[in-house]
Amino acid sequence: MTASTPILFYGVPSGCSFGSIVALEWLGAPYRLCRIAMPETVTSEAYRRINPVAETPSLMTGNGALLSESMAILNHIAARGIARGLGFAQGSRDFDRLNQMLAFLNTSFFNAFSPLWYALEHGSEGAAQKALTDYGRGQVIQAHANLEMLLGQHPWLLGAQRTVADAYFIGIARWTKYHDVIDRRAYPHLQGLFERLEDDPAVAFAHAVERGDGARTTGAFQGEIALADALAALP
Repeated sequence: MTASTPILFYGVPSGCSFGSIVALEWLGAPYRLCRIAMPETVTSEAYRRINPVAETPSLMTGNGALLSESMAILNHIAARGIARGLGFAQGSRDFDRLNQMLAFLNTSFFNAFSPLWYALEHGSEGAAQKALTDYGRGQVIQAHANLEMLLGQHPWLLGAQRTVADAYFIGIARWTKYHDVIDRRAYPHLQGLFERLEDDPAVAFAHAVERGDGARTTGAFQGEIALADALAALP
């Protein structure tokens, strides 16, 4: 590995960093991955040197700078991938539309699952579990209905062009396999988008990476790196 090879720190199981892996595959530039187990490794003092708030994803850029939060990382990738259609020039109308969609996915769509994750991960039972599940179900239904409306008849979230927003979407949309609160087929446009993305080789690669299946890259993946070795690459 050279100092110019970015490293994405991704969370397992089923972290939202999935979307950043897909986006890096679409970008086609060299990168490495560092697997971060949640909650064990992500809360360790070692990983807090990468991200003090103990969350994934994080990105060590080619110059050694550290970047966290999915929106920031995806915008960083989009800026590098304008020629590939992943993002748009800052100041353009399409740039604003992409940020608007990423913000919706990050706030309304992502956060809709938060009550459901809390109930699952904290072993809630009885009335508490029912209250969290009922609230989460309502949030997830509303978020899907709104996104179905925003997508309309378009093949991708921004229209005719696939962007980093679609990569972020698939990383979150798959969470319905853990939380059986909706039938996505009730939202046919979203279901179509989900199926198109699940058929994408980069998405298949990201699934295999999470499973540890010896994934085959469709881009320029340079292999996994241990956290200790990634820390040694810090400036």
